[in-house]
Amino acid sequence: MIKKIDHQLMGRFHNSWLNTYYHFSFGDYYDAEKMHYGMLRVVNDDTIQPLSGFDLHSHKNMEILTYVVQGECTHRDNEREQTLKRGMMQLMSAGTGIVHSEVNMQDSLLRMIQIWIYPNELDLTPDYQLAALPWHERYNRWLLIASQRDEAPLHLHQDMNIYTCELSDAAEIELKVMPLRQVYLVVLEGRVRIEDMLFDAHDGAKIDESTRLKAASWAHVLMFEMAKL
Repeated sequence: MIKKIDHQLMGRFHNSWLNTYYHFSFGDYYDAEKMHYGMLRVVNDDTIQPLSGFDLHSHKNMEILTYVVQGECTHRDNEREQTLKRGMMQLMSAGTGIVHSEVNMQDSLLRMIQIWIYPNELDLTPDYQLAALPWHERYNRWLLIASQRDEAPLHLHQDMNIYTCELSDAAEIELKVMPLRQVYLVVLEGRVRIEDMLFDAHDGAKIDESTRLKAASWAHVLMFEMAKL
């Protein structure tokens, strides 16, 4: 099964400083059929205006990741301040509780993907990790960013593997799905073809069989590989 999630049919939020596509139910957007996919709970595609963002707020018992697509994100919590640039990802294991802010301090737009994953254990000690990987390492190949596996730059408390890839025009790449596993794909930029379906930027896909991605133009994607529930 390969199911296209058209961004034009997603939940939306828009105000003076934030424009968001909700892949799953979030905040005031609720759809009982879109609560999660496996252990993936939230994928929010946020575009934030200059000199604005999410002020201090709290979380518990969730793996929270941020991937920057465009611009710069300034992260602050009670222990650190970090700047995330294009292609960088951070992981906050909220555990017993964290307080943080994510703000665009620049004069240009910030676009970032905010991801929540259910952890495999509750009330963990909060932790922060940052991955700044050379861009060329994702060129026409799957680059592992986050996983339970030791070789991953970010260590998740869940059986999930997160990859990114940049495909040059007309390049193809295999997307292998093992038995009892499934994939959620997000097209960040550009366009890709999967079999006879065309996916634009902001679109998602639910995939539970091996297939191939072909760039219909240059493309930049995120892939979440996980166990089926």
